[in-house]
Amino acid sequence: MPDALHTKKNVSLKPYHTFGLDVMANEFKEVHTLDQIRDAIKHLRDKPFMILGGGSNVLFTGDYEGLILKNNIKGNEVVHETADHVFLKAFSGENWHELVLYCVHHKWGGIENLSLIPGTVGAAPMQNIGAYGVELEKVFISLEALNLETLELEEFHTEQCEFGYRESVFKRKLKGKYFIYSVTLRLDKEPVIHAEYGDIKTVLAEKGIDWNTARIADISEAVIQIRQSKLPDPKEIGNSGSFFKNPVVDVAHFNLLKTQFPDIRGFEQYNGIKVPAAWLIEQCGWKGKRVGHTGSHAKQALVLVNYGGATGNEIWQLARDIIDSVFIKFAIKLEPEVNII
Repeated sequence: MPDALHTKKNVSLKPYHTFGLDVMANEFKEVHTLDQIRDAIKHLRDKPFMILGGGSNVLFTGDYEGLILKNNIKGNEVVHETADHVFLKAFSGENWHELVLYCVHHKWGGIENLSLIPGTVGAAPMQNIGAYGVELEKVFISLEALNLETLELEEFHTEQCEFGYRESVFKRKLKGKYFIYSVTLRLDKEPVIHAEYGDIKTVLAEKGIDWNTARIADISEAVIQIRQSKLPDPKEIGNSGSFFKNPVVDVAHFNLLKTQFPDIRGFEQYNGIKVPAAWLIEQCGWKGKRVGHTGSHAKQALVLVNYGGATGNEIWQLARDIIDSVFIKFAIKLEPEVNII
């Protein structure tokens, strides 16, 4: 193992986040254990710091004037097992998609619809990741998180996480106060297939697979195929996946919009109606539009991209222009899913 606590000075963060912006960090350390994080924080002396995972949900608008701790805490273990379920603890530095493939390989169901979501395990509960009819909270049991003030490890169960649509307590009142160390999931030994959302049934049919008899490996492969057809690879074009959350509006607001825009779609979600942000953005003329070195992707309006040479401020300005135009047309205020630094 390399000297994880060796501090590097003036490090480019370009390889460490998916937008691929050439921003610098004053200091940079890789950490492989919880104690290494504790030790690093103890010696900060009020210096600003940030713990960085896969870098798939962050937009740096400039150089980082502080310490970046790169989370490389990896591994997973079965902590409990019953006749019906496997309880799997995964550490926060693990790549999320690799964890999904690991579970599919072992025929443990529950997260196969979340295939190819970028980022690490630690980010998953923070924003209650979801896709194709499945959300993390449905398989979530608990997590361990380091209190960044007391440096004590604390356990959070579902109720304490206050999950919402792409939300959790860690994005609101506890934002910046905890580091998620591990996540425990309950997976099914006799998986329930979820193929009702999006194009999954269509893709399965094209492969000659009846969704009623599909395996979780079939679902995972279908989701991967769909995502690859719609979303640009960050290794080729810098992006962070969906930049905006799908907004949730109240029923009265949605019904009013329906009279003005008959083609608008909505889905019941928590205490309101979820409206596809991609549709709103496309209606405002942004899909495929390029502005300088950035733009909204031609295949998925939700994805803002760095075509090469973009700055974080340029991307953030595009995002704000999109937010303004959607609000003017629909009286809906889009919110970034990405953390703006």
